[in-house]
Amino acid sequence: MNTRSGPDFTVVGAGLAGSLMACYLARAGYQVHVLERRSDPRLTGGGEGRSINLAISARGLDALDQVGLKEQVLSMAVPMRGRMMHSEDGRLTFQRYGTRETDVINSVSRAGLNTLLLDAAGAAGNVTMEFDTRVLDVDPESGVLDVVVGESQAVTSREAGVVVGADGAFSSIRTRLHRLDRFDYRQDYLEYGYKELSIPAGGSGEFQMEPNALHIWPRGGAMMIGLPNPDGSFTCTLFWPLDGPLSFSALKSATNVREFFSTHYADAVPHMPRLGFEYLENATSSLVTVRCGPWSHEDRIVLIGDAAHAVVPFYGQGANAAFADCPVLTRCIESHRGDLARAFHEYYVGRKRHLDVLAELAIANFVEMRDHVSSPMFRGKKRLERILHRVFPAWFVPLYSMVSFSLVPYGDAVRRAWRQQLVVRTLGVGLLLVILAGAMWLWS
Repeated sequence: MNTRSGPDFTVVGAGLAGSLMACYLARAGYQVHVLERRSDPRLTGGGEGRSINLAISARGLDALDQVGLKEQVLSMAVPMRGRMMHSEDGRLTFQRYGTRETDVINSVSRAGLNTLLLDAAGAAGNVTMEFDTRVLDVDPESGVLDVVVGESQAVTSREAGVVVGADGAFSSIRTRLHRLDRFDYRQDYLEYGYKELSIPAGGSGEFQMEPNALHIWPRGGAMMIGLPNPDGSFTCTLFWPLDGPLSFSALKSATNVREFFSTHYADAVPHMPRLGFEYLENATSSLVTVRCGPWSHEDRIVLIGDAAHAVVPFYGQGANAAFADCPVLTRCIESHRGDLARAFHEYYVGRKRHLDVLAELAIANFVEMRDHVSSPMFRGKKRLERILHRVFPAWFVPLYSMVSFSLVPYGDAVRRAWRQQLVVRTLGVGLLLVILAGAMWLWS
C-alpha cells in the first residue's frame, strides 16, 4: 500500500478498537505500529472464561463495512431477532427487537472477531505489530513511550510519533493524561460483576435452545444471558451482585452452585454439564463506566474505545461505539491534515456528548433487562411501540431501534424518543378525555 508523508502512528492496544483503528490508518496511507501487552491471541487463544459475546449492530457494521470487513464478520455471526425470556417455571416468552426482518443484532465471538481484525491489520503493508509489550507511561509532550518487553523487567524508551490509546477501560495512556491539568476523569462501578459460563452444542452439533434469540433469565436483582455461536453452543454470562446472600460470594462449592441453579435457572441446568467447574474456575469480573475528557493532548495523544468511554454491556453498544470512533477520528485527521490538535478536538466534541448518553442508557437497560422484561406491562409497552412504528414508520421509531438499527447519534435518539413519548402521552390523555366526555353525554 502506498504511504503518504505525515506522522507515524503508534496504536497502544490490539483489541477490537485498536486493531480496527490500525486498519483505518493503514487504509489512509499512514505507517502504523501496534503494541499489545498480551501474547498474540491468534497463537494463544484469547480470553476464554472472561468474555461476553458481542452484539454487533448497525453502527459497528457500518464501521466495518468502510474497510471491507462487514461480510466477513456477518459470516461468523448468528443473527438474533429478539429476546427470549425464561421464567423460573420454564415458560418462554419471545419479544422481537424491531418490525423489519433486517432488525437483528448479531452475536459474534469476541476472540474470533479480534482474530479477524488482527489479520486484516496485519495484511496491510504499512502495519507492524508487536505483542508481549507493556506500555508503562507516555511523555505527553514528545510521545515517547516507556515499555517493558516480554518477561524482562527492563524499561526502555521508544519514539512513538502520534499515540492512539486503545488500551481499554484501565488504559495506561489515559492514566498519564489524568495527571495533566484540567483533565476530567470519573469511573463508576456497579455493585455487580459478571462471570462466563457455557451451554455446549448437542450431540449432533445442534443448538439446544432457539438460536436466533438473545436468551435472558431475569430474576429481579440478577440475571443470566445466553448468546448463540455458529458451532451450536451458547456463551452465557451471569450478572449477579458481588456480595450478599444471593451473590457471587455466596456460592462456594460445585454442589452449592448446582443446587442454586436448579432452583433459579432450572431449564438451563440440563444443558450445562460443566456448570460447577466453570463457575468455580472462571473469573468474576467487574463492571465499570468510564467518563473522561478531553480525549487527546495537543497533537500527540488521542484516546478511542473503552480508553475514552467504557460502558457497561447492557445495551450491546460498547463494541459498536468503539468501532464507530475509528471512521470519525480518521475523517477528522484527513479533514485537518497537518493540524492534528484540531482534528482530535473535533473528534472529541463530536463524540463525547453522545457517548455520555450511551453510558446512561446502558445502566438503565440493565435494570430493564434484570427486572422488567418479563412483566406484562413492559411487554405491552413494547408491543404498543411496534404497532406505532408499523402504522407511523416515519414519525415513531422506538428508542431501541434508533440505537441498534440506525446511525442516529445517541443523544439525538434520546431526544427524539422523549418527544415521541410526550406526543403519545398527550394523545392518550386527549383520547381519555374524549371518552369520558362521551360517556358523560350518554349518561346525561
